[in-house]
Amino acid sequence: MKRLLAVPVLVVGALAFAAFAVANPGHGNKQPHPNKATVVIHTTDGSCSGGTWADDTITRTVKVHKNRDGSYRIRESDHGSFVTNAGGVLASPGNCAANTSSHGHTVLLGVTGTFKGYITGTVTGGTFNPNATCSASPCHQSDFIKAFFGSTATFSCLSNSPKCKFKYGYHAKEDQNLLFRYWLDKGTGAGTFLNERFFGDIASA
Repeated sequence: MKRLLAVPVLVVGALAFAAFAVANPGHGNKQPHPNKATVVIHTTDGSCSGGTWADDTITRTVKVHKNRDGSYRIRESDHGSFVTNAGGVLASPGNCAANTSSHGHTVLLGVTGTFKGYITGTVTGGTFNPNATCSASPCHQSDFIKAFFGSTATFSCLSNSPKCKFKYGYHAKEDQNLLFRYWLDKGTGAGTFLNERFFGDIASA
């Protein structure tokens, strides 16, 4: 999930076309109603070393809160499944110097499992359009922000900002000849404010 905090583009890989609508946002800081929507997206997943190690299918519930200053707080709550996606052997998600916990080095093609997590941040400089759609295919996080808040909007998790928080945990299924079956990626901030921590791995060797 290190992919979530790349600057300036959110490296969530191949997000499938995603479109959803919520009701009119109103004026001032009046809250949209309903203020959340659930979509299914597809993405590639990044390791702590910056490589790609898995394909994810995510059910994402996005909740939007309008702040008094006109900005929006977004929480994306995710759960889904993953399958490792490279032919032969590839670097495992936890194989990097920043991961000081016990971890492996490689993971084989076709390893499967589940994950859940969240990311929160703030959108500024835009106007929420509840009837927008994301015409980009794949629809990356940066494409989503532009579609629903306008081309001038900025998302704190895609910039140098302390206003970002995330946590994702991955569990590989049993009986896949793995040395490590649990991988955790969590942190705060983005860009130059990023403080990211890793634990464990999904690794065959």
